Amino acid sequence: MTRLHDPALRSFASDNYAGAHPEVLAAIASANEGHQVAYGEDVYTRRLQEVMAAHFGAGVEVFPVFNGTGANVVGLQSMLPRWGAVICAQTAHINTDENAAPERVAGLKLLPVPTPDGKLTPELIDREAWGWGDEHRAQPLAVSITQTTELGTAYTPAEIRAIADHAHARGMSVHLDGARIANAAAHLGLTLREFTTDAGVDLLSFGGTKNGLLFGEAVVVLNPEVTQGLTYLRKLNMQLTSKMRFVSAQLIALLTDDLFLRSAAHANAMAARLRGAVSEVPGVTITQPTESNAVFAILPPGVADRVREQFRFYDWNPGTGEVRWMCAFDTTEADVDAFAVAIREAITTV
Repeated sequence: MTRLHDPALRSFASDNYAGAHPEVLAAIASANEGHQVAYGEDVYTRRLQEVMAAHFGAGVEVFPVFNGTGANVVGLQSMLPRWGAVICAQTAHINTDENAAPERVAGLKLLPVPTPDGKLTPELIDREAWGWGDEHRAQPLAVSITQTTELGTAYTPAEIRAIADHAHARGMSVHLDGARIANAAAHLGLTLREFTTDAGVDLLSFGGTKNGLLFGEAVVVLNPEVTQGLTYLRKLNMQLTSKMRFVSAQLIALLTDDLFLRSAAHANAMAARLRGAVSEVPGVTITQPTESNAVFAILPPGVADRVREQFRFYDWNPGTGEVRWMCAFDTTEADVDAFAVAIREAITTV
């Protein structure tokens, strides 16, 4: 097939823009020989259970799915009855970027809470953690946090433990949206288990696409006591892939030889380099800590559109001029430096 795009093109819009990591593509090719039983009864999916257990602890259950929204919908649906509600940050992906799928498809009620940095706290959770036994109100039965958050910030294990203890004491379970869980591990310098299983998380959505997978995520059950029906819900929600070996093989590759950590650490480092390059530029205001592969900044009026003539990225808050810049596993130092030059030149010529 004739290539239709310029492989030299770079953007800072989303880590989803990056291609697949070569080691992941090699894993797909390796898994492609011969026949394997469909719908997850293959050797790669069985092996994935063992690999995930090595990272999250014995007894975990893994359900590969197509995408992150599917992982969140299936996971949350398995945790709650029809009358259940989920407390989340107002900026949470399940609240802002999934077209109400958790509510429309999973049939749940979201109870969003405003936060300054994308992170929930026990005190913030209590703004919506009330009304149990009131038949007129959806029952708060789960808390969903995102690691790293949609604002690029990372929870510490102590912060997650405080949330989990608070939620569990009130009869609520804890879901973690780990679309960028690898970036959190790289930032914290911790194993995946230390801020999930050991911190009291019950179920997580394990992200891979933003960190070098071609496609695929996974629902990882850390506490089987809080879920039911996942085997059926995955199919019901159209997240059961027939050739599951190709999702599982990618996840195995990501979790082998620390590929997930190497890729995320590089993306984080590129974001830190970008922050350092633009933070002293007159007119640029950094708005959030840079704890992952995201940089948030406010630019003077008109600057963002000028820079977008060369590099694509998204507005985060058009009202304030705040934008979001994302780095990926394949972002280079030269990419960052060229982007920083474009920002500086756009500001000086406005």
